[in-house]
Amino acid sequence: MEAYELIKGEENAAAAASQALEDLEAGRDASQKKDKPSASAFATRNRLVSLDVFRGLTVAVNTPPDPHLGVALSLAYKRVPNKVVATKKAILRASKMFFVGLFVQGGYFHGLHNLTYGVDISKIRWMGVLQRIAVAYLFAAMCEIWLKSDDNINSESSVSRPGKLQLLLCLILASIYTVLLYGLHVPDWQYEIPSEGSTTKSFVVKCGVRGDIGPACNAVGMIDRKILGIQHLHRRPVYERTKQCSIDSPASGPLPFDAPSWCQAPFDPEGLLSSVMAIVTCLIGLQFGHVIIQMKHHYDRIIHWVIPSLFLIALACIMEATGMQINKSLYTVSYTCITAGAAGMLFTATYVLVDVFGYRRPTLAMEWLGKHALMVYILIGCNILPILVQGFYWEEPRNNLGGDRVITVLRSFCDKSSSAAALLPEKETKGRPATRSGEETERKEFEEYRIASAVPKIQSLTVHRAYQGIDASY
Repeated sequence: MEAYELIKGEENAAAAASQALEDLEAGRDASQKKDKPSASAFATRNRLVSLDVFRGLTVAVNTPPDPHLGVALSLAYKRVPNKVVATKKAILRASKMFFVGLFVQGGYFHGLHNLTYGVDISKIRWMGVLQRIAVAYLFAAMCEIWLKSDDNINSESSVSRPGKLQLLLCLILASIYTVLLYGLHVPDWQYEIPSEGSTTKSFVVKCGVRGDIGPACNAVGMIDRKILGIQHLHRRPVYERTKQCSIDSPASGPLPFDAPSWCQAPFDPEGLLSSVMAIVTCLIGLQFGHVIIQMKHHYDRIIHWVIPSLFLIALACIMEATGMQINKSLYTVSYTCITAGAAGMLFTATYVLVDVFGYRRPTLAMEWLGKHALMVYILIGCNILPILVQGFYWEEPRNNLGGDRVITVLRSFCDKSSSAAALLPEKETKGRPATRSGEETERKEFEEYRIASAVPKIQSLTVHRAYQGIDASY
């Protein structure tokens, strides 16, 4: 069921390939007919290449994978002979993806520069990118399995009856999200962070507002804090790199002396409410996949992709202009529209380039990346590969091969080599400056950089106070 329909070629060839694919999906595999190729070989030849390229592009530019997930689901569940069996397989796959997400993003690995592992279950991060994908996948798969019949496969209608039901569900979910985001009252709240020793610091965030979409007082964070628990949220939110929370913005850095109280608060961009909009994006992707199945000509497919994509982009711009801002961290409705619309245009362009005109060579790298998207994301996107590499070090764990300590390793070699200078005659060593150790040099350069970056941003009357904050942060 996971073989993709043949797109490129003459109509007769496409029809023959489609019939062969139907035979495979119906269980009449090639092993029963000696003169036909194997199912795996057929699936490889008839894979929708543009979808692999599109998936690879989304991984490369770090955009949400929900649109291409919907397209892939529509093709995978083109025919469902047994809905109960298909449901069990969908639940099993979603569960696997969810638990893999818990393992790589739940806190079991302690991040770069930390060669330890293990997670306190009472503080594990329940949601993450892979967990949200699993939720969206399961919901969209259930819609595709139970809301569609085989009578809709050969329909020439632009939107089938199941498609209309799915779009109605998108509208309902988006409405629920909007009502909760702008209608819920967010009260004051507090959180604690570990401090020196075994003590903790408490911070109070003043809110008492309704409809706020800022970092501190939005309903998305409040729902996650109430349901999941603040101890189970992401502890390194993206707003810690803003100017309000970092003197090294847009990079992470020490807090400014006047940083707001919410700068160190946990927040999960892949939380419960944002997962609702991820489901909506995935359902929109299903409609793009339905076009592939129902439309037999390139022109019809392109038209039925471009027009809805342009409509979604225009709708997002209108929302932005009227105050419903495009916000990735909150996964707002306007962000959903701009993401789905841009993804639709990108997929259309990829389809024309790869499957219509057959230019595969320039996209081979993206095609490979798309075929192994999950593996690449786990190894690189979740920092698993850098963490594994850092497990190899020279003499001390801090001199690992992760990249940040390579210079230190080289310096250690240089320092050991320079010790041979003591054996040289005095006239050759006289006047040479004493070399500091690599660690002392790094610390001095670090302090000079902090001071240089902080002084222009601090008024003269508060310089001393800022220096104290920098020293404490360091």
